[in-house]
Amino acid sequence: MAKYTLLINGKQHEVEVDADTPLLWVLRDSLNLVGTKFGCGVSQCGACTVHLNGFAVRSCQLPVSAIGENKITTIEGLSENGDHPLQKAWEELDVSQCGYCQAGQIMAAAALLQRTPNPTDEQIDMAITNICRCGTQVRIRKAIHEASKSN
Repeated sequence: MAKYTLLINGKQHEVEVDADTPLLWVLRDSLNLVGTKFGCGVSQCGACTVHLNGFAVRSCQLPVSAIGENKITTIEGLSENGDHPLQKAWEELDVSQCGYCQAGQIMAAAALLQRTPNPTDEQIDMAITNICRCGTQVRIRKAIHEASKSN
């Protein structure tokens, strides 16, 4: 085991884990930040999406030893009160069905809106590759457009 100091949601956290421990399990098991979900475990579904310096990454395949001094943001750190424009749009448009993938979807969408404030449908489809088994992609796209009006 090795010790790591991680900057997550603006706060420093120290953890002692194996170097190859995926960030997802450090967040969930060591830091009790359980908003980030385990989905497929092979970086395909996107349920585990977090931000690494503002870029959407899949935390299930990102070893903690690769983080270094980079900034991590989880769904808990997206907004203090759950009032990020995407979270409000998600609620307003009743996007969630089962809700399992939604944290990852919102994090991927937030990363998109940081770089592309008013994305087209095509840009959304290219950037948001997360899987929603409930088939809410149409509502997800609408929520991203709605949130983009707040930017």
